[in-house]
Amino acid sequence: MLWGEVIAKSASYLEQKGVADGRVAAELLAGRLLHLGRGLLGSAASQEVSEPQLAAMRRGLARLATGEPVQYVIGEWDFRSLTLKCDRRALIPRPETEELVTRVLKSLKGGEVVIDAGTGTGAIILSIAKEANGGGLFIGTDISEDALALAQENARLTGLEDKVKFVAMDGLDDFDEPQSVDVIVSNPPYIKTADCLKLDRNVRDFEPRIALDGGESGLDFYERYLGDAVNLLKIGGKVFFEIGESQGGEVIALMRSYGFENIKVEKDYAGHDRYASAELNYG
Repeated sequence: MLWGEVIAKSASYLEQKGVADGRVAAELLAGRLLHLGRGLLGSAASQEVSEPQLAAMRRGLARLATGEPVQYVIGEWDFRSLTLKCDRRALIPRPETEELVTRVLKSLKGGEVVIDAGTGTGAIILSIAKEANGGGLFIGTDISEDALALAQENARLTGLEDKVKFVAMDGLDDFDEPQSVDVIVSNPPYIKTADCLKLDRNVRDFEPRIALDGGESGLDFYERYLGDAVNLLKIGGKVFFEIGESQGGEVIALMRSYGFENIKVEKDYAGHDRYASAELNYG
């Protein structure tokens, strides 16, 4: 059997199983086995598929048919300039979050202390550490030991283990040096508890609930991190959050209640409120 046939049959199978973007998933799976990007798969269409490759393809398709995200099945995912290990220990990095990193990088001058709260795969803080001009101190925190283990694996895989420190922590309570941090960034859990069961099955059944559930209002982690930020940030320090598309007004109100200024809510490429930032100017 040729790769072109295998990919076509795989796409049809996934679509019959109700997998969204079945063609894309089939191509990504094939590309992983062939070590080729999707754009280069045409060059392999007339190649014979080996038995081990066919068996691996079938195993992957079986997982995809259950609704498991393709990122977990292939085991890695690109985020900005990094290729990160990706599995069920942490939330899958999304394209929208790449723009959160861009906003942080634009604020840096060099030498800052940057904390990524709820680091997951480490995607945010590893990207900042790699791309920041002038260096700095870069720290990722997470309550999940599994997520931290994954983030540390990604630090080693990307050659950034000497640039980023990962710390097990619930919130930011364990930092005991007031006014010592320049930037706090986070893509926190922001789905309302009642809405978690309404998520698509590939999210609801596979991605860690702890990385999704933001409490009854969906705002629990914003409130916690802002409360911590008041103590941790230097004068002029900043917070950067990814937010749910309907949460802009509520996050602005929270930021104001904690005394933050220069508050901004910005939209993603789809035109939805997605990024909130603010500055602390009192001590």
